[in-house]
Amino acid sequence: MKFDEYRIADGIKTSISKLGFKKPTDIQYKSIPPILKGEDVLAIAQTGTGKTAAFAIPVLHILQERKISGRPDGVKCLVMAPTHELALQIETVFNTLGKHTRITTFCIHGGVDQEPQIKQLDKGVDVLIATPGRMFDLVSQGALNLKRVEILVLDEADHMLDLGFIKDIRDLMRHLPSKRQTLFFSATINEKIKKLAYSLVTDAIRIQISPKDPVAKNIEHAVAFVEMDDKRFFLAEMIKNNSESKILVFVRTKVRAERVKKAMTRVNIVTDTIHSDIIQEERERTMISFRKGELKILIATDVSARGIDIPDVEFVINYDLPESSENYVHRVGRTGRGRQKGRAVSFCSTEEKELLIEIEKNLKKPIQRIEITKKDYENTLDFSHDKSHDWQALMKENEENTHLRQGSGGRRKTKYKKKV
Repeated sequence: MKFDEYRIADGIKTSISKLGFKKPTDIQYKSIPPILKGEDVLAIAQTGTGKTAAFAIPVLHILQERKISGRPDGVKCLVMAPTHELALQIETVFNTLGKHTRITTFCIHGGVDQEPQIKQLDKGVDVLIATPGRMFDLVSQGALNLKRVEILVLDEADHMLDLGFIKDIRDLMRHLPSKRQTLFFSATINEKIKKLAYSLVTDAIRIQISPKDPVAKNIEHAVAFVEMDDKRFFLAEMIKNNSESKILVFVRTKVRAERVKKAMTRVNIVTDTIHSDIIQEERERTMISFRKGELKILIATDVSARGIDIPDVEFVINYDLPESSENYVHRVGRTGRGRQKGRAVSFCSTEEKELLIEIEKNLKKPIQRIEITKKDYENTLDFSHDKSHDWQALMKENEENTHLRQGSGGRRKTKYKKKV
């Protein structure tokens, strides 16, 4: 079935056509019809499958039809998202698809002045996309009324639970009409998520897109065994060998992100970082620069791994292996999106080998090994201009690496005891 065969507003079809989309993805094909019928939906699908459009297209149509019939003003659809970046991305999708409709979309989030947000809400908004903190601030101040919400969308619900928003989600229900349509979208499902979902939806249509491979087929995976203290040298070499490529580098902590950035600066490689300690304006500028390709190398923590659609990322580099196999899936999902090819390269130290085993178990296949001879390994270290500079900074980084190793060892020891 093609998009032009759906019973949706012509303006939405025009926007879809301009984007070059002709047929829906699996999640869109299964989600759009029940949402258009007004049914609650519980949808589980991996990242990069078009989940946002799966609810944005039918929501825009429903609200457009109701707006034509002259319904009262007020927020009619509330979309909850776990992070600023994802909320802004959802806003972009709604604005792009709704360009030729009468629907107004607005995003509110923390980290910026709330006064302009309040002024925009006073003018009238049909679709409100929000992160939990700022939304509750405005509700408590009486600046935001949710009593006319007809459709509630929870996007990346599993990530919201990971970030501890379950109480916020339950508190939200007190501010919404009991009679509403609820759409629950998540990349993964477990008992905790299932329990929350079924407490919010009514006779929901359950949709689960579960490919055999949890990540896109067009991503090539590879792993290189590199010791913790040597990773910066191999990262620098890889960046220099792919100087025209857009590369997203994932590290485990905010402190580590800044130290990797400094290590790259010492060898004249321009990078930037994105994590929760950076103010929102800077995060937005960095993301815009990376999306446009002005910035080629972005170093990020896992806050950026979930649901963020960044075009043309050719490489995802796991500088540190993630602490869960699920996070590996979300990280590498930033490349190989749509029909594009992508490459995911991981650096695995001796301390991280157990994490690699868990990741491969989740992928249900081994990751290709990058064979590095002893001579090549030594040459990479010898040829690095970084090795002899700024010894104080290197000592600090080594201290953090030692701490990271000890922390990893402590976690594995605990896990081992549980098995016994």
